[in-house]
Amino acid sequence: IPLSSGMILLTWQKIAPTALLYQISPSLNMEILILLAILSTMLGGWGGLNQTQMRKVLAYSSIAHMGWTVIIALINPNLTILSLMIYIMTTLTLFMTLDLSSTTKIKSISNLWNKSTPMTMIVFLTMLSLGGLPPLTGFMPKWLILQELIINNNPTMAIIMALSALLNLFFYMRIIYVSSLTMFPTSNNLKHHWFFSQTKTTNMIPTLTTISSMLLPLTPILIIMT
Repeated sequence: IPLSSGMILLTWQKIAPTALLYQISPSLNMEILILLAILSTMLGGWGGLNQTQMRKVLAYSSIAHMGWTVIIALINPNLTILSLMIYIMTTLTLFMTLDLSSTTKIKSISNLWNKSTPMTMIVFLTMLSLGGLPPLTGFMPKWLILQELIINNNPTMAIIMALSALLNLFFYMRIIYVSSLTMFPTSNNLKHHWFFSQTKTTNMIPTLTTISSMLLPLTPILIIMT
């Protein structure tokens, strides 16, 4: 499917089920939520390891992130909304950047350095934020969710969720390593491409990049709000 359609599937269509989950949160069963969260994070982590298409990688990452959103729905529903909002902002940034550069494969990212170095840096920074690497914004919801699980006497579940997050971070780090420190085999000896002026708008990308990577210092304010 096109990147724009994939962006809608992974962002906009999550709002309705998450809103429903928020409304019925007092009547949810914690054991079922734990089972769904473990299955989602493990399936999303293991499924994205051997993918070469960025859309498939982001699809499995979406499954893993829904596990984090579900696990906290009963304990603190406000964190469910916060986790979804940060995920949507980060995913929008990555999809808009990939669509602007017409990048759909990991191989294409390795050649993106020659076309637009800032665009490549935005892709890498956003992927690290999706993986939950501190001090980026994506670390905030994971940190708060793990803290709530420990406060509510679920340290074992917190450890399992933290270990499962390493799977996501690993395949994002693998993409960055392959794209920046190696070069895919190619029959074309010309590595540098001519620069063509962009016809697509880029107005939202700087703002979304800032939101998806630099909001961690605002965590105390968000804690008070939630």
